Amino acid sequence: MKTLLLLPLVALLSLPLAAEQVVVPVGQQAAEKQALQRPARGISKDKVREQFGEPLSMQGAVGEPPISSWEYADFLVYFEHDLVLHSVLKRAEQPSAETP
Repeated sequence: MKTLLLLPLVALLSLPLAAEQVVVPVGQQAAEKQALQRPARGISKDKVREQFGEPLSMQGAVGEPPISSWEYADFLVYFEHDLVLHSVLKRAEQPSAETP
């Protein structure tokens, strides 16, 4: 009797599970913004402010070495101490599924 009850459970567990996975290669992310000028590695915060203006927001330093970030309209800039460590494009906003 127990075998008859376990048989459907075993059958369910052996079915393959499927999920949709969308992979966008890094080179294609924000493709329309790839040519956008961003701060180069190694320049100072003062130079970034001079070239790109005031950031929309600034996150304080965290960790050791201290890493901080500034947000601009199209990209984020990460600093180690006072120098640009890296700048990254913001992900393009996806159209909302709730369109009237």
